[in-house]
Amino acid sequence: MDWYHLIGYAGSILIAVALMMNNIWKLRWFNMFGAFTFAVYGLIIQSYPVVLLNTWNTCVNAYHLFIAARKKDYFSLLQLPEVKTNYLDRFLQFYGRDIEKFFPEFDWEKLTKPQGYFILRNLIPVGLFVYEIQSAETVAIHLDYVIPDYRDLKNAHFSFSEQVKNFHEKGFHRFETRTTIKAHREYLMKIGFERDGKDSSLFRKNI
Repeated sequence: MDWYHLIGYAGSILIAVALMMNNIWKLRWFNMFGAFTFAVYGLIIQSYPVVLLNTWNTCVNAYHLFIAARKKDYFSLLQLPEVKTNYLDRFLQFYGRDIEKFFPEFDWEKLTKPQGYFILRNLIPVGLFVYEIQSAETVAIHLDYVIPDYRDLKNAHFSFSEQVKNFHEKGFHRFETRTTIKAHREYLMKIGFERDGKDSSLFRKNI
């Protein structure tokens, strides 16, 4: 097999991976790189229809990524009522399997005094944050979930920045959460949580 066929295979794999993604942002990135790789492959084998199609595909994805990067999102928080609502129940049911991937221990019914809010992005409920007061200084996070199509760090940065002032004024000094899920651990580290030195499943973030 000639070496340049590997470029064609790489482009095919990138496009195939893109088509399996739920996150539109990641989908366009992978699709763009896949199309660009395929365009290079088409140029090498002198298949100009392949070059033309994939160059166009690359440009279209690049354009949409540029527009998405410049778009300003409007965030807000919608406090959960004390009583579990029908919408909250449907949200948990609809995204139940995905929630379980990242928060296998989460069970609303087992929580004593759950509090929380929906994260709204352009008035779309894209995330759900559930916590309990653990002590006079500590807030225990049980759920910090974002739906697949909006899974980026913008939601987390807004959510935690809004919370810090509110919780600090009430006398709280740290967030705590537990996880053994690799993807969740990586997410926590990115937003400033630190792993406990003795308990590897425990993460803390100072307010």
